[in-house]
Amino acid sequence: MSGAKVRVWDLPTRLFHWLLVVGVAATWATGELGKLELHFLLGYAVLGLLAFRLLWGFVGAPTARFAQFVKGPQAAIGYLRYRLGRADGVEPPLGHNPLGGWMVVALLLVLLIQATTGLFATDDVATDGPLVSYVSSKTAALLSTIHRVEAKLLLALVLIHVGAVYAYLKLFGENLVRPMITGWKATENK
Repeated sequence: MSGAKVRVWDLPTRLFHWLLVVGVAATWATGELGKLELHFLLGYAVLGLLAFRLLWGFVGAPTARFAQFVKGPQAAIGYLRYRLGRADGVEPPLGHNPLGGWMVVALLLVLLIQATTGLFATDDVATDGPLVSYVSSKTAALLSTIHRVEAKLLLALVLIHVGAVYAYLKLFGENLVRPMITGWKATENK
């Protein structure tokens, strides 16, 4: 049963989230289709979104701040024990829970590495990232490999993220998508 609605996600956080979803999907698609000029432009947009999110993680709304949701291993383990029904007294946070907080960190880190390595990537044929001339060919080759391999890690993290959102809906009856669209979350009646 739901209780009062409370504001959980501010507009900048929600816009960032959905623009990033579209940006990453479009960047992925253009890379796979060989539309590299558009791929680069979308990569710049993703990098800009990441820069905003890193700043917003320190000065944004309380639920967007890293200090609110990046907690130590004990908090993550405690929250997991609570969700598995093996611990009482854990108050579910309004925003990201400790496990979700670490997923946010992982996604941001992998995306930042992905976007940054793309700036130095080369296919050694016709396409170079805009900063490839600033590094040696050996470094460019390494960064290109990281860019290609890490794309698979990014896909895995995205699938885990989407799977967790689905699991929350099915296992706990908690819709995590609606608040990321509307900004509001229903609290539980005690």
